[in-house]
Amino acid sequence: MPTILMTGGSGFIGRHFCREADKLGWSMIVLSRNVNSAKDLLPNSTELISSLDEISSDRKIDTVINLAGEPLAEKRWTESRKKHFYSSRSGLTDGLYKFFSHRKSAPDSLISGSAIGYYGPGSEPMDESSSGKSGFSHSLCANWESSALQFEKLGTRVCLVRTGIVLGENGALAKMLPPFKWGLGGPIGDGLQFMSWIHIHDMVELLKYCVSNTDLKGAVNATAPSPVTNREFTQILATVIRRPAFLPMPAFMVKLLFGEMGLELLLQGQQVIPKKVIDQGFEFKFPQLQPALSDLIHKSSENPKKS
Repeated sequence: MPTILMTGGSGFIGRHFCREADKLGWSMIVLSRNVNSAKDLLPNSTELISSLDEISSDRKIDTVINLAGEPLAEKRWTESRKKHFYSSRSGLTDGLYKFFSHRKSAPDSLISGSAIGYYGPGSEPMDESSSGKSGFSHSLCANWESSALQFEKLGTRVCLVRTGIVLGENGALAKMLPPFKWGLGGPIGDGLQFMSWIHIHDMVELLKYCVSNTDLKGAVNATAPSPVTNREFTQILATVIRRPAFLPMPAFMVKLLFGEMGLELLLQGQQVIPKKVIDQGFEFKFPQLQPALSDLIHKSSENPKKS
């Protein structure tokens, strides 16, 4: 069974992954800034550390899963927040590389986080071979990926997981649901921007797939194979929860409230296809949006306090 070092293990995706790894008997080491808080979120089998120096020099780490990063969609992007976005991604990844470059053995694999923001805005279908367009999101992701690719110098296989909108009991869906349940939901701007999404179950399965398939490397899109426009997403979500959705948020209001963050994350979109894993035979449990939302909202109604 592999020994895996994870950053971001107490986050939304990380918690779900650790629970699945626990079922498989994988040995998980989670690097956390707040070990006491992480204890309440992760399986008892998880080994929690607050510093890489706690890992003994002769201990073999098979895989590093690097998901840590300050959330982008919490509030407006100031210059100081932008610097923190870089340090919490590229800075941490550079620190991991420095740590392993001074050890006798490097990890066999690095599964490193990134985002579909790498591609920049676009309505045309994009896969892993597509180039990126200028913008803060692209620059941030490209810089993060560049830091991760340093591991290739150590002989480590590197997967750059470009994640879309992850749907689960936390994250984007949790923020969308309250206004929709009150009948106050609606498209953002003209609603024509694409939303490339993925169910949390498939997100975890895709990470496991990256760990186990040693011939997979480079960019890997973590999105469902059926992206939808924001207007389609709105209509499907309203149908699933049986509420109307006719109150759009005008583009000018998004820009006024959220500035550059609103422009890049809410008004611009990407139609991203996970070509690489589809070609390798990965099967999505939730390839279509309506079954994905139905599953999550049904579970949410059964477990309203689940975190």
